[in-house]
Amino acid sequence: MAEAEGVELPVLPDSVLLQVLALLPLRDRLRAARVCRRWQRLALDRMVWRHVDLSPHRISSRTLWHLVRRRLRDSLRTLRVRGTLRSGGKQRLLSPALLTALGKRCPHLRRLSLAETDLRPVPYDSIPSSLTALELTRCEIPAAWFCGSAARALPQLQHLVVRNVPAFSDRHLLNVSSQSHLKTLSLSGTYRVTDTGIQRAAPRLEELERLALRHCIIGDSAVDFIGRHMKRLRFLEIGDAYSLTNAGLACLATLQRLETLCLDLCDTISPGAVIALCRALPQLRNLKLGGARLENEVFDKIQASLPHCSFSHAP
Repeated sequence: MAEAEGVELPVLPDSVLLQVLALLPLRDRLRAARVCRRWQRLALDRMVWRHVDLSPHRISSRTLWHLVRRRLRDSLRTLRVRGTLRSGGKQRLLSPALLTALGKRCPHLRRLSLAETDLRPVPYDSIPSSLTALELTRCEIPAAWFCGSAARALPQLQHLVVRNVPAFSDRHLLNVSSQSHLKTLSLSGTYRVTDTGIQRAAPRLEELERLALRHCIIGDSAVDFIGRHMKRLRFLEIGDAYSLTNAGLACLATLQRLETLCLDLCDTISPGAVIALCRALPQLRNLKLGGARLENEVFDKIQASLPHCSFSHAP
């Protein structure tokens, strides 16, 4: 029994320890490198540095430069970084030179997630061109981002997530849609995105498979263009669109590939319109409603009308 109580770490093969180390936060990973020579070798292995999350820490530009030069290599696939924009810090985390160095040191970087970062002094074409996914959360961006010839700086970009970036506007949306073949577009808290922006960008977003719009100033005309042009959508989320009516909702019936619909109910949308839309979508398997509270009778009616669809409601 004593032998079965546990396994000493030295007995574990390198492959298992590598997986354990890859799951550790950055600081614990670096501390592990001080335990012994074997752990140092494993803690600095390329596999351990494939996905790096720095967002729990408010690091300085100097620290990030050190990581780029000493730790981040061509094995890096995902990098998450958080700046000091929300804390009132004046030091800028990113610079064109740092991003250029990151692109050269990590040519296979695919996903870059930036939070609370001031990007106004950073040209868009200094972002590593290998990216397929870019996430911006509570960042400041310049008006020139995604625009003109610079928009071609990310030729492989397929997934764009923008959360609470107040400067992101119709102009940004049009330019990024013109130059990229997006599969995923998620906009939340981008109140400068309006019906006009969606109408102009929609014909260029025909390859979209996932679309999320929350806290955007859109209504029936935007949803009409979504239904006309984005017919490859499998996932659609529309939240806090208080100008949307039953007529606009009916325009989504053309999305015959749609599998998941997330919708915030408001006074201008009736449960009957939701049921009619869902019945017109043969591939729909998940319906999530939020917003207004549903009476039990209405909830039961929707559930009974969609026997092949998983239905949930969160007031």
